[in-house]
Amino acid sequence: MTDPVDAARVAAAAAAVELVEPGMTIGLGSGRAVWKVVELLGARGGGVRAAVASSRTDELARAAGIELVELDGSVALDLALDGADEVDPELRLIKGGGGALLREKIVVSAAARFVVVAEASKRVERLGEHFRLPVEIVRFGWRDTRRRLAELLPDATQRLRDDGEAYVTDEGHFILDCVLPGGAATDLDALGRAVKQVPGVVEHGLFIGLAERALLGRPNGSVEVLERGPG
Repeated sequence: MTDPVDAARVAAAAAAVELVEPGMTIGLGSGRAVWKVVELLGARGGGVRAAVASSRTDELARAAGIELVELDGSVALDLALDGADEVDPELRLIKGGGGALLREKIVVSAAARFVVVAEASKRVERLGEHFRLPVEIVRFGWRDTRRRLAELLPDATQRLRDDGEAYVTDEGHFILDCVLPGGAATDLDALGRAVKQVPGVVEHGLFIGLAERALLGRPNGSVEVLERGPG
């Protein structure tokens, strides 16, 4: 029997691959939906080049025969494809469950277009319904960074590995997983700006105003398409 989550993931990935034209240079984030995109691109072939946001995506892309490029200032990305932990009706995202949020935001920001590839179950009415907001911080004085961050996000927990040791990102930073304030009155744009200004914070997992479209796969193989409105 087919796993319904995997079926939804495959549906979203297949729709995403249709956007990738031969000769494109694309950005690839991380997560299982993106890794399915990598698999499908490898099977199709077509001379696509990619900049990748995580070591795992790098490994899988090489195995799939995709040519990798670095963001060295001379590369223009036609399209970025990445997953999300939550997607709201305004195409605002929480990302960073896999710990690659900093690199993912760099890759997305380098692309002319950004399309989300995820399962329909990731859609929520309000960000923070099911997932905490990851905030990537430097290790030096991290407890003091958490203290300052508490003025904005009072419930911030250090992310740990399965063995109980501190989780460390590809860039050597810690992650705090934070409960987002509830209620429709929360200004997520202002919150994101304020969090970024806290000394010691490197990046946060709010991706606002970046995605043009979300391809949300369903277990029956269909795909729900969300598009950002004007403004």
